[in-house]
Amino acid sequence: MTAGLAHAPHTVFRVTDDLTADAPAETRGLGRDGVRLLVASEPTPGEVRVEHTTFAAIGTHLAPGDVLVVNNSATVAGEVDGRVAGRGAVVVHVATELDDGTWVVELRTAPDAAHPVLDAVEGDVVELASGGPRLRLDSPYPRPDSSPTGHGTRLWRATQREDCTLAEHLATHGRPIAYGYLRSRFPLEAYQTVFARLPGSAEMASAARPFTADLVAGLVSCGVLVAPVTLHTGLSSQEAGEAPQPERFAVSAETAALVNLVRNRGSRVVAVGTTATRAIESATGPDGVVRTSAGWTDVVISPDRPARVVDGLVTGWHNPDASHLLLVESVAGAALAQRAYDEAVAHRYAWHEFGDAGLFLPNR
Repeated sequence: MTAGLAHAPHTVFRVTDDLTADAPAETRGLGRDGVRLLVASEPTPGEVRVEHTTFAAIGTHLAPGDVLVVNNSATVAGEVDGRVAGRGAVVVHVATELDDGTWVVELRTAPDAAHPVLDAVEGDVVELASGGPRLRLDSPYPRPDSSPTGHGTRLWRATQREDCTLAEHLATHGRPIAYGYLRSRFPLEAYQTVFARLPGSAEMASAARPFTADLVAGLVSCGVLVAPVTLHTGLSSQEAGEAPQPERFAVSAETAALVNLVRNRGSRVVAVGTTATRAIESATGPDGVVRTSAGWTDVVISPDRPARVVDGLVTGWHNPDASHLLLVESVAGAALAQRAYDEAVAHRYAWHEFGDAGLFLPNR
């Protein structure tokens, strides 16, 4: 996997800070499914239609026999304070433990994690607050050339230097990963989706956040199917042009069979989020057949590797130059994606994990 992206997104727009959702919908007097939903569809090839509604009405745009592919990974507490000798205070974001026992971490500026720390060097030792293990920065992750901008290293492979495990320390002293645009700290429960079952995600699979138990029950009772996959998310704070990092995923035999059946019947496979898309596409062969699969995926959905099975997408709104835009364009097509983002900016939809949502239904 390369450090950077081979293609830049075609979708061009400008999003301003005042469009950021700085708190969960509940703090704004809304239910989770009360956030806004922009539906961008193609009733016929080349015909673009945009509708503005609320997420609670998503069922009116789905049909019996459609399947929602959802991520059942639960968010874990992945943020803790620390200090780097000779450099001062930092915020440590922990992505995941690798198979060899090392960890992927990112250092960010204290106290609000607003910016990545890019001047750390190999051998730096991070002392975690509250008596946690010390972490030695061993090498850039995933490769020595992992910084696409050449301005420093964002992600590190780190080794813990004490017997106290990092996982135990995070469970006791960690908090949800958060960034400087949020108005306050929120509990871990605010970062879980209704589908969350298996702990492992450094950050919330946020596209599913607007779903509620009642909404899901209503969809199922109308014939919409739900198929779980697992993808434990890494850190979403990619620099411009930086590809997503490898992530653990699993697609069961039952989900593979259901998605294949839906496809064969001519109904739609609608992925809830880029994480669910990455998982199900990682289990899909060049023949378009989904197979049981698990492990690490470095699949990046883009013009070089377009979506094979996903033909609809529920998603939040991504920043300009984000790698996720390539995935949106792969599923929706460049024209539909551009129109949707133009409308979202013009109608002041809210960005980031607590923001509003989009439903892309291209013509197939």
